[in-house]
This record gives sequence, structure tokens and C-alpha cells, in this order.
Amino acid sequence: MASPSGARMDPPKTEVAVSRGLFRRKSVTELQREAETDTSLKRALGAMNLTMLGIGAIIGTGIFVLTGTVAARNAGPAVVLSFVLAGVASIFAALCYAEFASLVPMAGSAYTYGYATLGEFIAWIIGWDLILEYALGSVTVAIGWSGYVVSFLRDVGIHIPPALSAARGTLVPLPDGTTITAIFNLPAVVIIAVVTALLVVGIKESATVNDVIVMIKVAVVLLFIAGAAHAINPANWHPFMPANTGVREEFGWSGMMTGAGIVFFAYIGFDAVSTAAQEAKNPQKDMPIGIIGSLLICTVLYIAVSAIATGVVPYRDLDVPDPIALAADVAGLGWMSSLIKLGAIGGLSSVILVMLLGQSRVFWTMSKDGLLPEFVNKIHPKFRTPWITSIVTGIGVAIFSAFLTVREAGSLVSIGTLLAFVIVSVGILVLRIREPNLPRVFKTPIVWFVAPAGAISAVYLMVSLPWVTWERLLIWFVLGLVVYFLYGYRHSKLGKQERAA
Repeated sequence: MASPSGARMDPPKTEVAVSRGLFRRKSVTELQREAETDTSLKRALGAMNLTMLGIGAIIGTGIFVLTGTVAARNAGPAVVLSFVLAGVASIFAALCYAEFASLVPMAGSAYTYGYATLGEFIAWIIGWDLILEYALGSVTVAIGWSGYVVSFLRDVGIHIPPALSAARGTLVPLPDGTTITAIFNLPAVVIIAVVTALLVVGIKESATVNDVIVMIKVAVVLLFIAGAAHAINPANWHPFMPANTGVREEFGWSGMMTGAGIVFFAYIGFDAVSTAAQEAKNPQKDMPIGIIGSLLICTVLYIAVSAIATGVVPYRDLDVPDPIALAADVAGLGWMSSLIKLGAIGGLSSVILVMLLGQSRVFWTMSKDGLLPEFVNKIHPKFRTPWITSIVTGIGVAIFSAFLTVREAGSLVSIGTLLAFVIVSVGILVLRIREPNLPRVFKTPIVWFVAPAGAISAVYLMVSLPWVTWERLLIWFVLGLVVYFLYGYRHSKLGKQERAA
């Protein structure tokens, strides 16, 4: 309706007219209008905060934990190439994310972008998929955090009971050479509870804590690079790509590609930046800076650290919970080992913070659209944060982090993230065709190469992951389809507007 009195009716008319049924879409112009007028979340983040959020999420388990396990089990010293390939795939996707984030500065990230381009059903799939990315990402990092905390506390004479320091059923070695079966991972549960409380208190407070932690952990990473480089033994890089053992994902080209799919988990932080778009002061300008800047900085650091770690320690010896601390010890940086562990603890804490922030914002956005129960869509009257989604997410993540291993959770996160990248890369092309004249503050360069390259490289990395990861993904999506058709489809606000029209 054109009249001022009918302005409130425009969104339903416009959105329902876009499409119908499973593939009904949100109007991009309505999303832009909503982003300008919706003040429920506090706009408190600048370009530096967003870049720090990205670095805070990216530098974590990938560099402090997965570097060792992927080198030892999958790629050998060629883990460096695994990081390069995963980084290239991420850069393609990051450019597409940057255009979407500046065009549709809403909290839902890939879920919202999918809703505006490919329709509600695809948006639900990607929203359900983002639970794998952010919630299980938090689980993975919490497990890594636990390993470093247990090791650090042991160094200062404090011993966490072994039965309470790992996933249920894990055999934990004791000093006398015997083993004990773990019951659950207590430190992982504790860190999730602390970070959840911080997220409920406020976005600005969370970002400030993250900024401080990021500066500390980047300093630790740079210190490791500078201090351990002298101890590199080139013989440890030979063979650079060990021969395949006969098992698809163990060494050789297939092992290196599997490694790329697993360490891809290390790069997921940059897309978590897009979930904070509704809390950015100037999202059109600052979101691309935060997304692309954080990814480029971290890619360089990842390549350097993985090269040094495999050059200092034989790759087969790196399959430990704290491989970077081990490399520091071997390099003769005994004084630095505890510092690295402390930096890793802080660094992993910031990753958990950003992952939980991203998940709670996606839940909040899906609830606003009616795809999840309305009670989830509550903003705290004092802190102006989606406190219910933060608490629900925290409880779920704490439960899973108590019982899963880092490798089980990490592979699922990688495949979920890669699927999100495929949908965002395809979505940006769809929007260029469907609405070429939308004002775009940031445009993906050579989009007809970058977007297909992003989608194809993500699919290739997905195919490289173990089949058991695909089985778990399919089970997860079947569960998601049940939830959507029993609840989401019937309660969708666009669906209600469509039926009313």
C-alpha cells in the first residue's frame, strides 16, 4: 500500500508476493528497512571490534589443536597445504559473505541471506545447519580449551581428576603408565557456563573482553613463530606428503584433502562476524572490513604456525591435545610453554564466545520469523541481548562438550560450515540475477568466478570428509526436516501472511 496509513501492511504484501509455499522469500528491501528501524539489539560495534571478533573466532582450535592431529593422522607436513586450500576456499566465500552482510545487515547470517534469495525451505536448512557450525563449533573448542587448562594447571601443581577431564569413555593416561576411563569433561562445561553468562550481560562487554583476549593470543602466536623458527629441522619435512597408507584419509593427496576439510573448521570464525551485523554501528562499511580483514590475517598466521610446528616436531608426534606447546618445548622454549598454554586458553575462550554469540543470534532471528517458538525471541530489558537463546544454547553446548571428542565434533562442524558456504556462494549469484540494481556498498569482485569457485571448492572439501561425517549430517537433516514440517512451516510468519492474503 502506498498510503502512510497502510505502511505497516507493506512488508506482508511485498514478501508474500515474492514467492509462495516452501520457497517463499523475504524481500531484500524490506530486510534493509527492518535493519534501519529495528533497535532491539544494541549497535555498539565498530570495524575494529568486528575484525577482533573474527580473529577471536578464527584463531583457536584450528591452530592450537587441529594442527597436530591433522598432521599426525591425515596430511603429515602437507598440513601446510591443507591450511592453504581451506584458506582459499574461505576467501572465495568471505567475499560473498561481505557483499551480503553489507547489503542485508541482519543478525541471521547465511540463514537470512538464504531466506532472501533461495526461499524459506533452504533458509531453514541453512539455519539448522548453522547449529552444527556454531553450537558444535563451541563444543569442539571447549574440548580443546579443557585440554590446555588441564595441562596448564598440572604445570603449576593443580591436578584435575583425570576422570573429569575428557569425553565419556575416553582412556586418560595416568603418570604411572596406567589409564582410567573418563566420566565427563568438567572444565569444558565450566567455560561454557562462564561465556554464556558474559553474553547475557551485554554485547559491548563481550566485545571488550574479546578484544583484550585477541591481542594476548596474537602476541603469543607471533612469539611462538619468532622463538621456534630457529629450531626447524628440514628433515622433519621429508617426506612432505607421506605416501598413502591404503586408507583414503591417511596421507597422500587424499589425506591432505581430508586434512583441508577438517582444518577448514579453523576458518569458520569470519562468517560468525556476519551474525553481529545488527549490532554494528555502520554495517555497510564495517562488515566487509571485519570479515575479510580477520580472514586474511589469520590465514597467514595459520600457514606460518603449521609449517614451524611440523618442522620442529616429527609429524607423527604431534597427535597430542597441546601440539603447539609441545613444539615450544622441543624448540627449547621451556619458559614459553606455559605462556603458550595460557595464550591458548585465552584464545580458545574468545572462540567459544564468538561461536555462542553467533548461534544465539541465529536462533533469535529464526524465532522472529516464526520458525522457532516465540518465547526464544526475547530481549533482556536491561542488557538488550537475546538472553533466552544465549542460555538455551549454552546449556545444550555444555552437555555435548562433556561427552564428545574434539575430532567427532570438528568434522561435523566443518561439513556444516562448508554447506553454508555453498548456499551463500550460490545465493549471491541468484541475487545478482534477480535484483541487479540493488545499491551495493560492497560488491564481490569478479563475482562470476569467485562465487562458483567458492561453491565448487566447498563441495570438493565436503566430499573429502569421511563418510561417517556424511551419515551424521544426513541424520541431523532428517531431524531438522521433521522439526520444520511439524512446527516451522505451520508457524512461519510469511506463511501466515500468505494464507491471510
